[in-house]
Amino acid sequence: MMIEVRNETTARIEELEFVALARFVFEAMHLHPATEMGLRFIDEAEMEQLHIQWMDEPGPTDVLSFPMDELTPGSPEQPSPEGLLGDIVVCPTVAARQAAESGHSAAEEMLLLVTHGILHLLGYDHAEPEERAVMFDLQRKLLLTFLATRGQEA
Repeated sequence: MMIEVRNETTARIEELEFVALARFVFEAMHLHPATEMGLRFIDEAEMEQLHIQWMDEPGPTDVLSFPMDELTPGSPEQPSPEGLLGDIVVCPTVAARQAAESGHSAAEEMLLLVTHGILHLLGYDHAEPEERAVMFDLQRKLLLTFLATRGQEA
């Protein structure tokens, strides 16, 4: 698995933790071992530009996902085909504000956002209530299981 992490901000990012999370989610979703993904941490100004360009919405957002090869989850018997999953872009300052409002750390919020972003890259969505329930339940299960394996609490 190839996960490229680029921190283009002044925020302190534990890159290896995000690589470990992505690998954990990739394995849980039965992605091909050669699956690739990019993860960028950017400032609010750049995030706002992307948010306007791709979502036609003003202001910076927390996370955006840009799928590439339209990979979907595999199964233990049949992993997904090899390919480029896509890119996830996270804004640490927006994540930090959301974390403060939710009562947990900015690092935990960014781990949640990356999990969320990977699920979007795999075709999950939350536009409809049924989709939201499936995606958010899976996101929670993946993140809590990852944190438990790392000896952390949510």
